Amino acid sequence: MTPDEAHTEAAAEAAAQGWRPAAIGRVSTPLRNQVLDILRREILDLKLRPGQRLIERELMERLGVSRATVREAVVRLESEGLVTSVPQRGAIVTVLTVSEAADIYELRGVLEMLAARRFTERATDGQVRHLRQVYDELATASAPTEDTLGPLRAKDAFYEALLEGAASPVLTWTLTGLQSRVRLLRQTSFSVPGRVRQSLAEIHTLLCAIEARDADAAAEASATHIRNAARIGLARMSESVPPEVP
Repeated sequence: MTPDEAHTEAAAEAAAQGWRPAAIGRVSTPLRNQVLDILRREILDLKLRPGQRLIERELMERLGVSRATVREAVVRLESEGLVTSVPQRGAIVTVLTVSEAADIYELRGVLEMLAARRFTERATDGQVRHLRQVYDELATASAPTEDTLGPLRAKDAFYEALLEGAASPVLTWTLTGLQSRVRLLRQTSFSVPGRVRQSLAEIHTLLCAIEARDADAAAEASATHIRNAARIGLARMSESVPPEVP
């Protein structure tokens, strides 16, 4: 197969997968960061699906950037766990295994318990009020709707506020590095009917413990939330949905 034929085949595959990145506007943000942000968002919003190839020439043409810029973005995404290099296929959107997901859930549980405890102990009254406001926005976004991305983005905002009030740079750095893969798992668990509302109830329990300044209860509420997310998410990944979501 000639290079032109290979490119034509790659473009056809991208078209079949239904994704068309828009060209990048010339704004003040460095070009490499714009490319990285666009590709990361497309992956997290499932416009680029797990297992889908990232075709360099297609990305170069559609985004209007150089091969070096595309490669730099892909390397960064690989370091975040969102992209995997596969022999004979090149870069693809990461497909997490059940075993990998189980490890991520376990690590997430430990870190988020600590974040909940630190927020309860260290956050100012203003930060607690802000967390309540962000929760209210999450509740609004969690109302039944065809917009599946709204609850995911609102949940991201809740955890951003939680980490800010936890006032632990090391904890923030560690959880942020894990966050992209957590977001992929959250999409999986949120696909189970009833999980979005159940998750909201669990977050409300966490919020009430925080407002009461009960660090032990906040840590336990966080642990319960992650245990339920893991149970439901791993079952979905194993193609065996739990029989009932409380």
